[in-house]
Amino acid sequence: MPFVVAVDGPAGSGKSSISKEVARRLGFGFLDTGAAYRALAWHALAIGADTDDAASVISSLSSFDYRIGTDPAGYAVHVGEVDVTEAIRDPAISAVVSRVARVPEVRAHLIELFRASMATTPKPGIVVEGRDITTVVAPDAPVRILLTASEAVRIARRSAELVGPSADTAGEQLRRRDQADSKVVDFMTAAEGVTTVDSTDLDFDQTVEAVIGVIRTAQPQMVE
Repeated sequence: MPFVVAVDGPAGSGKSSISKEVARRLGFGFLDTGAAYRALAWHALAIGADTDDAASVISSLSSFDYRIGTDPAGYAVHVGEVDVTEAIRDPAISAVVSRVARVPEVRAHLIELFRASMATTPKPGIVVEGRDITTVVAPDAPVRILLTASEAVRIARRSAELVGPSADTAGEQLRRRDQADSKVVDFMTAAEGVTTVDSTDLDFDQTVEAVIGVIRTAQPQMVE
């Protein structure tokens, strides 16, 4: 089994970008689990499913042909033959992804996909990031990290990623996402055995080094 680094945290905490860079520097694979929920939300909308209706969302799983790469240097997300790598980052997807993610059957189905990807990566290790990774998806991972930051900083970072009207509404969308996701998982409190890395006062490189430092402390032989 590859060495697993599990990274949890709220929207805008930098989970994806930080985890990807940590994986790149360590020669590990990288798995963005949030992309799966976004891809399913995209798929549900594409086939006309009602994302407010759990049964409709569940029915969309039967035709959900999902693939994602685990190379941090450049991975793509596909639903069927469609490359949705960029499309799933659209604000319209962000607005409905929590409705999809809160369905227990969806979470159970996707968790199995995540665990299969973790087990089959060709790399010596893999950094897996997303909500409830440290507690549900990979509770036995040798390194589990909660990456967080203040709400103000998370909103500023998310706004900086967007342009135009989307940037103006980023704060409200992030608050709504936090509120919706908090009904499913506790993503702001580190579970027992999980190390918190607060990046409120850290820049990107400092946060990457902080995460690598946690890995180095827990498993020095994996980090040269």
